[in-house]
Amino acid sequence: MALTEIRPVSGRLEFRRFIDYAYERNAGDPHWIPPLRMAEHERLTPKKNPFFAHADVELLLAWRDGRIAGRIAAIDDRLHHDTHHDQVAMFGFFEAEDADAARALLGAVETWARARGRAIVRGPINPSLNESAGLLVDGFDSDPMLMMPHNPPEYGAHIESAGYRKVKDLFAWLYDLDGEPPAVIGRLAARLRERQRITVRPLNLREFTREVERLRVIYCGAWERNWGFVAPTEAEFRRLASELRPIFDPRCAVCAEVDGRPVACAIAIPDINQALKGTNGRLLPLGLFRLLFRARYVNQMRLLLLGVDAAYRSLGLYPLLLFELHRQVQGGPYRRAEFSWVLEDNRDINQPAEMAGATRYKTYRIYEKRLEPLSTPPVAQAVTHVAQAVTHVAQAVTHVAQAVTHVAQAVTHVAQAVTHVTQAVTQVAQAFRPAIVG
Repeated sequence: MALTEIRPVSGRLEFRRFIDYAYERNAGDPHWIPPLRMAEHERLTPKKNPFFAHADVELLLAWRDGRIAGRIAAIDDRLHHDTHHDQVAMFGFFEAEDADAARALLGAVETWARARGRAIVRGPINPSLNESAGLLVDGFDSDPMLMMPHNPPEYGAHIESAGYRKVKDLFAWLYDLDGEPPAVIGRLAARLRERQRITVRPLNLREFTREVERLRVIYCGAWERNWGFVAPTEAEFRRLASELRPIFDPRCAVCAEVDGRPVACAIAIPDINQALKGTNGRLLPLGLFRLLFRARYVNQMRLLLLGVDAAYRSLGLYPLLLFELHRQVQGGPYRRAEFSWVLEDNRDINQPAEMAGATRYKTYRIYEKRLEPLSTPPVAQAVTHVAQAVTHVAQAVTHVAQAVTHVAQAVTHVAQAVTHVTQAVTQVAQAFRPAIVG
């Protein structure tokens, strides 16, 4: 097999090829939905994505015989380090032709991470948990919903062959919106309304900017102690909200308040992946027509934000939010909802989802590898040993010189003592001389 060379992306042409490789690699997969290339371009452009204000990202391409055999992004998020203090670097936007290319790409990320003082590499994360994360390991037989990954089944084995192991699984639940909400959920919702001063309302699009800030506060408070969570900056949250606003449907969002204060929310978005299919990520020349034509057939949505303020989490608001969301979209075009993604150990959401009748139908995995310290090459070791020997000789010479100095000082002291004795004898002799002469 030809040698695989890993090089950083250089120039606009290679940047474009970095983006395009995902479309080439997955072109034969009927379930891979091409994201808009324009959106991918902006997501990876530092001037257009505020994530880069607190993170360093190196885009890498794998080359083999003059063609691209894979891609990866090395990510060092300083805000993550300030939050968790765990010396973790990330990898993301991973695609590889085969296991050799995967190992070479991951090895390059590890070298990059070590040079920055990081001790662990984790991924795939694209580029943060607030956007897209995980490698699909179960549920390859259906299309992903908006902003969720999809990849070839062999990628898991490729990553594991490079020494990576599971650190966390993320679940996606599928919920049927046809019919009435489950009776048990309805009873729980009614009980909460009666016992607590809770009101539920849809999102007010006329106050979009203020609503977005309210959602950000709820989101950050609800997720603060979740594994790996890093609160998005105001600029990051605004960018994501602005991107989703054109497709937002007010029926797909509910906000719970206590005494007029927002304390919980459930925000879903129409799954426009159903419309993006077949566009190859391009709006021109025919992609826009296909997108507009197929948009009318969007009949599912993705619940991407389900959060409760920590101070009110003990009230059990999740069933109320799910019930109200279900009730609010009844009579509309939506037949299914995906709850994603959910940490595997998040019982606060997994349990109500299962209670509501949802089915866990996809699993995404985040991998991690602890980096070993770089071994010292034999030549470098020999040089180190010589340097240590020279240091020891120098120290010995120093000790001998110090000993000689001490001896010289002692001789000087003895000479001074003899001089003092001589002077004393002379003085005594002079004192007795007159008496002897008389």
